[in-house]
Parts: sequence; C-alpha cells; structure tokens
Amino acid sequence: MLSIDDLHAGCEGKTILKGINLDVKPGEVHAIMGPNGSGKSTLSTVIAGHEEYEISQGSILFNGEDIAELSADERAHKGIFLSFQYPVEIPGVSVTNFIKTAINQTRKAQGAEEMPANEMLKKIREKAALLGIDSRFLSRSLNEGFSGGEKKRNEIFQMAMLEPKLAILDETDSGLDIDALRIVANGVNKLKGKDNAIIVITHYQRLLEYIVPDFVHVLHEGKIVKSGSKDLALELEEKGYDWIKQGA
Repeated sequence: MLSIDDLHAGCEGKTILKGINLDVKPGEVHAIMGPNGSGKSTLSTVIAGHEEYEISQGSILFNGEDIAELSADERAHKGIFLSFQYPVEIPGVSVTNFIKTAINQTRKAQGAEEMPANEMLKKIREKAALLGIDSRFLSRSLNEGFSGGEKKRNEIFQMAMLEPKLAILDETDSGLDIDALRIVANGVNKLKGKDNAIIVITHYQRLLEYIVPDFVHVLHEGKIVKSGSKDLALELEEKGYDWIKQGA
C-alpha cells in the first residue's frame, strides 16, 4: 500500500528526513516512535503532502503510484488521512457540515455524485454510535471550545466517516488522560480492517497498550535506526531512547 524508499525531505533549507525506508501493507498497524526532533511529525506531514516540506531525494508510492508531486487534497482524495496533533478550530462550521463537505469533495474528485442526504445522515448516526459520540457534539463548531479529548475523538470520527485506506495518527495520545486515551484507542481499533492500514506516531508505549502494532520503528535524527515487533516498544519504555542513540 505505502512504499517509501530512501526518502530525504525537509523545509526552509534544512534536511530533516535523511533516508527513510518503510513498507506498509493493508491490514497492518505500524508504530513510529522516537525522541523529540527525530522527524516523526515531519514524516507524517510529508506523506500527507504538506506544502511547506520538500522532497530532495527518494520516493513515496501509494498503491503503486508516485504521489510526491500530488497536493495534500489529492492525496486525501486517494485515501490518505492525517489526524493532527493539534487540530485547528473552525468557528461557524459545524462538525456535521465539515464532514459532509469533506466526503462530497472526495466523491467529486473520484467522479461520483454527492452522497444522498438520507445516506449521509444514516452514516453519521452509525459512526457516531460506534464511537460513543453524542448527537449534540456534531452540531458544535469544529473544535471550538473542545477539550483535548474531544478534539482527538472528533479526528477519529472524521477518520470513521472518510474511511481512508491509510490513516496516520500523529501523537493522538498527546494531552489525553487515561479515559480519553481508551476512548480514542477503542475507536481506532473498531476501524481497523484487512483493507486499510494505520501508522501510529507516538513518544510513549502507553498508547500501544491499546492500539497494538504489528511493527514498531524507531526514528533517530531523521532515520529509522531500529525496527521490530510490539516488544520493541516495551524495551524502549524500559531502557529509554538513550539506548537507541548509543547504538545508532
């Protein structure tokens, strides 16, 4: 599904990613871990197509297609979803209307008609029920006045509605208490399937107690320096990132 080969990328003349190689297949969950400044969030935004970042070397293939020159919107329409670490507030635009617009823009890009209103409403109700979201939440302005947990749950609701092929969760656990973490992780687990894939970017092992990865990759100074099973996350928890740095 996703194949990254010798990826070098950065912004403002600074190279941050220095030769990333990563293969993600349908049905897999990959965790990207590493200390601050290692390039985790840069990797997520480069995959998603953030315009501030430039690729200087290497390739990103998504379902066999080179997407390096595609815009963020074009990548989203092809099925790449990025859950932001710090979701933006959009006053005056309800959660429901934002979702409707996003879904119909994707359908338009794919040459399909807008989703019928009754079908949209049914889907919204089904996904909201799946994630335990109150209907009153859906009428609020997007992320305005939301708690950290509400913002993250809203991101997972968007993921549920858009049904992406590849979901990238950038530090979804950031700022969450244990109850909010369980709710968000439970939503992610309900959306996992054999035809989609998930990349989880996190500092800590605690999220991986709830979203169990098939593979764990450790990023250090813009490179993946170690890969392994979920046990690698436990080893990092025990030994810390200095252990990785010393062996890098």
